[in-house]
Amino acid sequence: MTATLSPPDLTSREGLGPIIGVHAGLLVGGAVALSLGAPAQGWGVLLLVVAYVVALLAVCRATGRADLLALAGFVALVSVFQVLPDWVLADLVGTLRFPDHGGPRVDDVIPLAMAAMWVAPLFAAVALSGGRPGHAAVLAGVIFLGAELLAPTLGLWEPTGDTHRLLGVAVYVVPAEAALGWAAATAFAHVRHRSLPARTGAALAVSTFYLGALVLSHFLLDVAGWRLTA
Repeated sequence: MTATLSPPDLTSREGLGPIIGVHAGLLVGGAVALSLGAPAQGWGVLLLVVAYVVALLAVCRATGRADLLALAGFVALVSVFQVLPDWVLADLVGTLRFPDHGGPRVDDVIPLAMAAMWVAPLFAAVALSGGRPGHAAVLAGVIFLGAELLAPTLGLWEPTGDTHRLLGVAVYVVPAEAALGWAAATAFAHVRHRSLPARTGAALAVSTFYLGALVLSHFLLDVAGWRLTA
């Protein structure tokens, strides 16, 4: 089957009520999970994000929103691969730290829950943009900026190392996260109707692109920037 290169039809409001309800449930469940002490907090966050992904897929299917079901499935694949850029930042670059609040971790560095935690912001950015990559980039930048502001307070993750920060946010991640929104929308438009292996490969390509954007942004803003001002 040939790829659909035009922007997917994500603009319909049909069946949005239950989907919005799933996200409201995520917010309520998140407040409960984050109020727990370790190690229950880590396990609670993991169970919550997994339940959210399952519920999102089920509700998109039940409401007949094939477009949103396809989007949810794609960003779930991207989210799994997003463990890799996080791993590089935390274990190699040294600009990111994930406090241990319990639950399983990847190489004792990253909570396994992060493999599903990218679904909600990416789904929102691409869906609200109507699948338009430029709009998705702007929305992703805004959504992820909010997440970066809240994460240290909530104990989910925090910037570390020698990076420029504004209001506690590592500045270099914001352009890269906007680029991630653009890449996710662009890739989804190309592979929405393709086979699972093609969608999986595209999801890996999105995360690899994001990792490159992170490293480039970090170099330009933190490494080369320091040299130019020294």
